Amino acid sequence: MTLPVLLLIDVQKGFDDPSWGNRNNMDAESNIELLLSAWRRHERPVIHVRHGSTEPGSLLRPELPGYAFKANTQPLVTEKQFSKSVNSAFIGTGLEQYLNGHGYSALVIVGLTTDHCVSTTTRMAANLGFNVTLVSDATATFDRVGHDGTFYSAEEMHRVNLASLNGEFCEVRTSRDLLDEIAAGRAFPS
Repeated sequence: MTLPVLLLIDVQKGFDDPSWGNRNNMDAESNIELLLSAWRRHERPVIHVRHGSTEPGSLLRPELPGYAFKANTQPLVTEKQFSKSVNSAFIGTGLEQYLNGHGYSALVIVGLTTDHCVSTTTRMAANLGFNVTLVSDATATFDRVGHDGTFYSAEEMHRVNLASLNGEFCEVRTSRDLLDEIAAGRAFPS
């Protein structure tokens, strides 16, 4: 059995801009950092994916400061990086080929945002046959307004997306669950 890959999705400076609006789970980056430190300490595989937007007004365009990884999750030179321009980390990136080529069959997904790139990547990973764990407190999103004008808080969006994914596309767990398993020397998922 191979060790699960920690897959960081869009942990980028551009998401700190206030123009995104109200966000839930302000501890997401701290939890991501704890998981990243544990993965590195135990020499488990880590992959970083970031969004290189092609939208004219996006803060995540490759030539803008918002494209950069956040300081506390900067990739090491030994950690693989991919850049994407759509919601799925598997479209146009070579991620699937890289994972299969290295024999990786399990992913632990963290990052931004729960209802967009994290959800899309989680769904596609499961559909491609990967065993996926999504870390509930290491993801976050922003308030949304529905097509009919209904307001949805960031926390509602987050919880509904986790509920939709759990059991169908992934197992939703907390960072504490995973850190405890790593500390106990257990490999997961089995």
